[in-house]
Amino acid sequence: MELKVLIADDDEGMRLILSKVVNKTEGFKLVGQVGDGEAALLLAEELRPQIIFIDIDMPKLDGMECARRIADILPKTFFIFATAHEEYMSDAFEIYAADYIVKPFKVERITKTLERIKGLYKEQESVLPFNKQIYRHKGLEKLVIRNKEGVSFVDMEEIILIQREDRSTVVITGNERYVTSEGLSEIEMRLDGGTFFRSHKSYIINLTMIHKVYPYGRWTYIVKFKGTGKDALITHDKYEELQKMF
Repeated sequence: MELKVLIADDDEGMRLILSKVVNKTEGFKLVGQVGDGEAALLLAEELRPQIIFIDIDMPKLDGMECARRIADILPKTFFIFATAHEEYMSDAFEIYAADYIVKPFKVERITKTLERIKGLYKEQESVLPFNKQIYRHKGLEKLVIRNKEGVSFVDMEEIILIQREDRSTVVITGNERYVTSEGLSEIEMRLDGGTFFRSHKSYIINLTMIHKVYPYGRWTYIVKFKGTGKDALITHDKYEELQKMF
C-alpha cells in the first residue's frame, strides 16, 4: 500500500524539494501539489490523502485554518507543517500535527517523519479486526438522531463511537451508521458522561467497547473496539486522562 501525499506550499522551490523527497521514499505516492490554502482544501477533499505537507503562510486561506477544515473532513490525516514560523507550533499541535518542521530544514528530517508515519500504518494494518457481534440489552436508553430522512432512535449501549466525517456527524453501532448535521458537542450533551468519552475533537467513544489503544503519532493514539473493525483517535492528554479513570 502506498500512502497518498499532498503538498501545499506557495513556494515553488519548496514544493520541488518536498516532492523529490516523497518520490524517493518507498511506500509513498505524491498525488498533488498546490500553492494556496483554498486549492489544498478542495484537492484534499477530492483525493483524500493520508499525509499533507502544509505551509502556514499561504494565500487565499492560511495553512492553519486550511488544516482545521481538512481535519473536520478527514480527521485521521497526518499534517506535517513545514514553515518559517515557529510561533504557530502550539496551534499546530491542537490539530494533532504529525510533525512541525521549521524552515530551513534537513532532508533527513522529512525522510525520518515519513518513515515513522509508514511504520504507524503498518502497525495499524497488523491489528486484525474482530468478528462483528450484535449486543442486545433490555431497557436501553435511546439517543435521538435527527437527519433529512427523519428521526432515528439509537440504543445508547449499542453505540461504539461517534465521529466527524465529511462535515457531518456519524453515530456508529455494530451494524448501522446514522448520519446527522448536528455537531459532536450537541450530541455529547445528551450522552451519559460515565459511558461516553470525548477522546478527540473529532471522536466520542464508548468506554465499555474499548479493546486496545496503541500509538498513531507523537501526540495521538488509535483506539480499537471489541466486536468491530472500527477505530477512533485519542489525543495524548485524553489518553492520560483515560489511564487515570481506569
